[in-house]
Amino acid sequence: MDLGSSSESNPAEEISTKLPSSSYKGVVPQHNGRWGAQIYEHHRRIWLGTFADEAEAARAYDIAAQRFRGRDAATNFPPLTETDPENASELTFLSAHSKVEIVDMLRKHTYHEELRHSRRNQQLGRNVGGRRTGTWSERELLFYKVVTPSDVGKLNRLVIPKQHAEKHFPLREGDKGEESNKGVLLNFEDAEGKVWRFRYSYWNSSQSYVLTKGWSRFVKEKGLNPGDVVSFWRYFDGSDMMQLLIDCKNVQPGEEFAASSSSDVQMNESEENDDQGVRLFGVNIASSPGGSSSRGNTENR
Repeated sequence: MDLGSSSESNPAEEISTKLPSSSYKGVVPQHNGRWGAQIYEHHRRIWLGTFADEAEAARAYDIAAQRFRGRDAATNFPPLTETDPENASELTFLSAHSKVEIVDMLRKHTYHEELRHSRRNQQLGRNVGGRRTGTWSERELLFYKVVTPSDVGKLNRLVIPKQHAEKHFPLREGDKGEESNKGVLLNFEDAEGKVWRFRYSYWNSSQSYVLTKGWSRFVKEKGLNPGDVVSFWRYFDGSDMMQLLIDCKNVQPGEEFAASSSSDVQMNESEENDDQGVRLFGVNIASSPGGSSSRGNTENR
């Protein structure tokens, strides 16, 4: 991602000399009453996003400033310090992510949620394989899909099979439609604790449920190709709050899902009957909640 680019409207066109200036560093007013945040690096402006609240935009600038300039950053609010445990965990979070990733989180308004998940991961700890021992050992499979060429192509969308979409991710009638403001945002956590935020909506023209904005980034980072497998899970923590999880399996040509680790997808012939048994991440889909036999899921592929 180019730090200098943004899918939002050009902020320079929305700033007017007639608008009152902000008292916060890195904050600019916009005609629609919202506030933009920006930072400069090497004499180049980097747009951090648009915010409803002026102070919120100022905090976004502070976050970027502390990632870009470290301890010497001039901030609007008291800077993060290592003496405070929460501040220290946030500093660790900032250092663990690139400037590009931090800017992307700010633009998509996912920074605070990803920080919260990072702190929770640190508390729960991880096992040797990298998966968190609590969430990923107690997860429940919802469904899986073998991705098609169009799912990982230039369309930036993953089609969710209707039966699974309506069962696990039901939409209200008012949220259906192909307009950019239709649908809802769904947050999924992967096995490394990273949060992925996708726009989920129903397209009337094709009568399909799709994950759109954010999907192409997932495809690129995970290196997904046609024939690979994406799975969706859920996990309930001690407070009965549900967390959606996402995982994937890169299938090598000719592999036919044969694998040896518990995080792989395995398909083999049953010795007791003629049906194929499907094991996904160590779970028998044929008998798991939300799953069905491989024959019944051919339309998912």
